[in-house]
Amino acid sequence: MSGAAAGGASSCIRAAAASCSSAGSSYVAAGGEVGIAGRLPSRVLEHVLSYLDLYDLMRCSLVCWHWNNCLADENSEVWRSLCARSLSEEALRSDILCNLTTYKGKLKSYLHALSSHDCSRNVYVKKNGFTLHRNPIAQSTDGARGKIGFSEGRHAWEIWWEGPLGTVAVIGIATKRAAMQCQGYVALLGSDDQSWGWNLVDNNLLHNGEVNGNFPQCNNAPKYQCNGVRPQIGERIRVILDMDNKTLAFERGFEFLGVAFRGLPKACLFPAVSAVYGNTEVTMVYLGKPLDG
Repeated sequence: MSGAAAGGASSCIRAAAASCSSAGSSYVAAGGEVGIAGRLPSRVLEHVLSYLDLYDLMRCSLVCWHWNNCLADENSEVWRSLCARSLSEEALRSDILCNLTTYKGKLKSYLHALSSHDCSRNVYVKKNGFTLHRNPIAQSTDGARGKIGFSEGRHAWEIWWEGPLGTVAVIGIATKRAAMQCQGYVALLGSDDQSWGWNLVDNNLLHNGEVNGNFPQCNNAPKYQCNGVRPQIGERIRVILDMDNKTLAFERGFEFLGVAFRGLPKACLFPAVSAVYGNTEVTMVYLGKPLDG
């Protein structure tokens, strides 16, 4: 479909949504179907919706039960099309998103990825949209925040290193006020009261410029390792942020390592990383709500 045709489809959908706005309120209240909007064949509706952007899809989900049900299928043509338009071919072909089984999940992960606009000037996000590359700048520690922060709910994401860690490699969370660059080679995350981090090099937990103990809390805790299959590609660490209980925890593989931080503030907290090694790369993939058990 041409751009003009796609625009026409968008206009038709918006008109239908607008004409059903009052009835749409009834849908929200009673869960019913209304007017012409509720009688469009599913395959036709799905095809038309596949040309819309995310903002319009969010509005369409409120029109009636039929439209909402169409968008509830996270592997439908609608989400496949939007995913293909938003994500790079490299990201979709690689194993970066191997733990996400739906197109909507992959799209959500992209929208939560590390930000190319909220990071040190010495790093950039690669074309795949998920991997941070640190340029070889001497005497600098550089970090990045995720695009979206969280003030409620439970959230999980995976982080892994590609290349050496260097003397300091920290993963964790930060407020919007936390610095993402500083001079020297230091543990940037956890260097003030605006960030919390786990240094994968020495297993120290860091906050407010202080070491809060070792992590995991066990004798001879293993250090972060490359997986041996692909040299210098690190194992995936799962970060679990619980804003309801104000805790930050970590998992390695299928092993729950425990809660690292408790008593987090009632603030908007962002996924964050900081690195010092030249040309090292860090990938972050948002997973959504963590699975219990």
